[in-house]
Amino acid sequence: MAKPAGTANNLRLRSAGAADAAVIHELILALADYEKLRAAVVVTVEDLSAALAGTPPAVEVILAEWLGEVAGFALYFHNFSTFAGRRGLYLEDLFIRPEYRGHGIGLALLTHLATLAVKRGCARMEWVVLDWNRPAIDFYSKLGARPLADWTLFRLDGTALSALADRARQQ
Repeated sequence: MAKPAGTANNLRLRSAGAADAAVIHELILALADYEKLRAAVVVTVEDLSAALAGTPPAVEVILAEWLGEVAGFALYFHNFSTFAGRRGLYLEDLFIRPEYRGHGIGLALLTHLATLAVKRGCARMEWVVLDWNRPAIDFYSKLGARPLADWTLFRLDGTALSALADRARQQ
């Protein structure tokens, strides 16, 4: 879909703060619905507000506004590469509401984050995508991003996380 004339004037990207926690929460719920993971969402508006208000904040968010309406967001934080010896920018979530897709908003958010990563001296920018999300995979591939097929994401959470932590107390 071609971008309509005046797209640059229709789009505004801005850093979010704790006062934006409610709208970010709405976007997270919309993302969870899209990914069929709504039952996994436990974050509250208060959690988000605290994460954004910390010094330094636990996370940062860029909100995309289209003609004054919140159209999407990118939530990110810094990680660190032991091999590169520099931090990286980790994109936890990028979501554009369906009615705002096709206007270049996702590309604008990624470009903004890439620029930020370079300015901050980051060695890389990384994120994960669900393997069934072919439109996202194709979009990222066109930008030059590459999947890391040699790596498998592991996660400890819930009772498994608690059980491992308990092992330290039992020793």
